[in-house]
Amino acid sequence: MTGKPLSWFGIFRLGLVQAALGSVVVLTTVTLNRVMVVELSLPAVLPGLLVALHYAVQVLRPRLGFGSDIGGRRTPWIIGGMACLALGGVGAAAATALMAHHLLLGIALAVPAFGLVGIGVGAAGTSLLVLMAQRVAPQRRGPAATIVWLLMILGIALTATLAGRLLHPFSLPLLVAVAAKIAAMAFILACVAVWGIEGTRVISADRAEKPDFIAALRAVWAEPKARRFAIFVFVSMLAYSAQELILEPFAGAVFALSPGQTAALTGLQHGGVMAGMLLVAIGSFAAGAGRAQAMRLWTVGGCLGSALALLALACAGLVGPAWPLKITVFALGAANGAFAVSAIGAMMGLASQGAGAREGVRMGLWGAAQALAFGAGGLLATGASDIFRALLGTPAPAYAAVFCLQALLFLVASNLAKSVFHVGESAGTCRPMRTEKLKEIVA
Repeated sequence: MTGKPLSWFGIFRLGLVQAALGSVVVLTTVTLNRVMVVELSLPAVLPGLLVALHYAVQVLRPRLGFGSDIGGRRTPWIIGGMACLALGGVGAAAATALMAHHLLLGIALAVPAFGLVGIGVGAAGTSLLVLMAQRVAPQRRGPAATIVWLLMILGIALTATLAGRLLHPFSLPLLVAVAAKIAAMAFILACVAVWGIEGTRVISADRAEKPDFIAALRAVWAEPKARRFAIFVFVSMLAYSAQELILEPFAGAVFALSPGQTAALTGLQHGGVMAGMLLVAIGSFAAGAGRAQAMRLWTVGGCLGSALALLALACAGLVGPAWPLKITVFALGAANGAFAVSAIGAMMGLASQGAGAREGVRMGLWGAAQALAFGAGGLLATGASDIFRALLGTPAPAYAAVFCLQALLFLVASNLAKSVFHVGESAGTCRPMRTEKLKEIVA
């Protein structure tokens, strides 16, 4: 760790960076998605592929993290990443406007723009998490993860509200202007937030020799904890992201809810996520000396709770309107929030465990696993629901089958988490769980 641990105000400042990052991403992946499909009457697959592209390029996260390891500073990568993100966001809006007049030319511009968005998210997001891992005291990691992610949610909500007001009455030139304003404000906010916060420069041991990214990546992948945690992140985030695109269609098809009611249901789920995050923050404080162990228990427990909630949703589809759907959805959100924020807290502790100064490569590896899972989750969930619906004939058992598969993924993720940390040990130690079956899975 460089310098003294960050104060709560310093942690709040880093949370503002995450809020700025989320504000540009939501405008690019949500607002532009709607404009392409509704206002421009383009096939929904087009924005779907562009959003998938922004996830796909984040496989570069380990390389971006390696660059910050070699350079010894994270701030330039955060600011540079935010610059790429801002330019990509404005470029994506301009490309969307251009599609109304020259479709192919607009698509040609959208591809590099969404690519820039992905690179910006990868560079800024990875270095931000590494900086938190280095500068946040261990006993504050759980609450810090909660603060940062709640600020990201707040940034997304404020951006959606602000964009909604500024885009009325709607026009394509106004869309580009609003995107430029939001991107500029986000970039300025991120620069102010990280100004002078990092402290002294740390020179990587790898600078003594010719930097070799492939060798560094292989060395990190050879570390059992890093490799197993990457697989855990991929499996858990695959299950987590798969539900986003099918929850509202499920509620509409099976429970006959209106679009407004299903949107409110999604809001209720997000409220549960926030409640789960706050629960972890409070619980980690109450754990006292066992905070690190508590974070690991929250990670495993959140996965198990998510599995149970998804099984309850499967039952809801089969039982029908008599089932307490709102309570189930809120419980799912709370379990998701608990596992997600505790996993991030555990990630901060694991980033510095291992040989060499390779925190950026480790965090980048886990970030790439998350991005790939998010890119694949929605596609697999929607595809599976279509397949099961064709096989079973009616929507209720089809969605129930998908929810059961997601629950199975969360059960696998909970076992993978146990293989990374032995939850029964003291907070100061971690060792792989001696389970031969799990060793075979992650070998």
